[in-house]
Amino acid sequence: MDILSILHLRKNKIRLKMKNLSELKENVHKLIPGGAHTYSKGDDLFPSNAPKFIVKGEGCHIYDNEGNKYIDWGVGLASVILGHCYPRVIDAVMAQLKKGVNFSRPSLVESELSELLVDLIPCAEMCKFAKNGSNVTTAAIKLARAYTQRDYVALCGDHPFFSFDDWFIGTTPCNAGVPKAVRELSLTFKYNDIESLKGLFKRYPGKIAAVILEPSTGTPPLDGFLEKVRDVANENGAVLIFDEMLTGFRLHLSGAQKYYNVIPDLATFGKGMGNGFSVAAVTGKREIMERGGITHDKERVFLLSTTHGAETHSIAAAIANINEIRDKNVIDHLWSIGKLLQDGIKELIGTTKLENYFHIGGYSCRPAFGYKESEAGTALEMNTLFLQELYKHGVFIQSIGITYSHSEKEVTETLNAMEKAFSVCKKAVESGSVKSFIQGQTIRPVFRKYN
Repeated sequence: MDILSILHLRKNKIRLKMKNLSELKENVHKLIPGGAHTYSKGDDLFPSNAPKFIVKGEGCHIYDNEGNKYIDWGVGLASVILGHCYPRVIDAVMAQLKKGVNFSRPSLVESELSELLVDLIPCAEMCKFAKNGSNVTTAAIKLARAYTQRDYVALCGDHPFFSFDDWFIGTTPCNAGVPKAVRELSLTFKYNDIESLKGLFKRYPGKIAAVILEPSTGTPPLDGFLEKVRDVANENGAVLIFDEMLTGFRLHLSGAQKYYNVIPDLATFGKGMGNGFSVAAVTGKREIMERGGITHDKERVFLLSTTHGAETHSIAAAIANINEIRDKNVIDHLWSIGKLLQDGIKELIGTTKLENYFHIGGYSCRPAFGYKESEAGTALEMNTLFLQELYKHGVFIQSIGITYSHSEKEVTETLNAMEKAFSVCKKAVESGSVKSFIQGQTIRPVFRKYN
């Protein structure tokens, strides 16, 4: 028997051995550290009854490997904005696939998407593409350091994630493998606390290259906070960077910088930019961005240079996605459907008298759930129980992402499921032990020192 036949038999035997879901799950953990290629998709971030593997997505629904159907509000960690398998995007991708996806010289679609972004985004005079958000935020930091000839970075410590690279991960409890010297270059300030940012510039005068933050998350900027951040950066010669992974193409077609009318020096985009396809961009002022180019006489910045950074099918997806958002007034739909859901959740929290345990905030286009500590249980325990009960009724939520495919029908079905979930949560509170209602493990935070 030849080696190919032996390998084929071995693969068939492995498949036959995986007779049930637990064996399949165990095998995945043997093959992939963490069992997923994104920590936010790992088993430790979900209750034990969460769908283990997704095999299909269609519109605002997903299907798991056991045939269960869910209304999907997780939408690929908020990367899907129109809906799964959205026709206009898929058609554009398929058309491009037939022409080839990667070449040794630039493709015309790169210029087309670049022009589109420069036309839409206020700060964008140039842009550079990559495959994910972490790469472009790190690229922005590198540009800022080269432009200012400084090493320190001020980042908002209240915002959950900027990059998998050392300059950010070094600020989290999960900093194993990040040299101390690198960790010391990243400084944190508080959102809506301008004095905390000013304090960093006082302690490190002339040393901070960049200020990076999300323009808003679940909490809006208060008392002109973004304008004040802009002023502080200007006064101290630092580059202001907006991470618009979540606000871009959701809050406003031209980003939060347009919505709030505060223009950063650099801005990064991803997530909803490609309706789930892998594409991201760093954009910004020419005098900073061009340092990564080849037409200036200053020190050269090796900015982004990735083999797959400009794959044509992902760029085609982004062009089709952005044009569809503009042509169909998708942003208005996100706000209106989100408001229906947000208002309905607020009403349910009130009628079940669970205000001391749950909070729904954020913007209508991207509502944000909050879970509170109590004598009955921790916030993570309440989070686990609530999601556990929703999954029983065919509603998949981690965080809430609204898509163009969600309608009033899905909102009504979701609120019906939530009413049942809140009822169980109320019983758990009254019993004095939320944990006793959890079937399996409690959700754990991504950034933790040990497993």
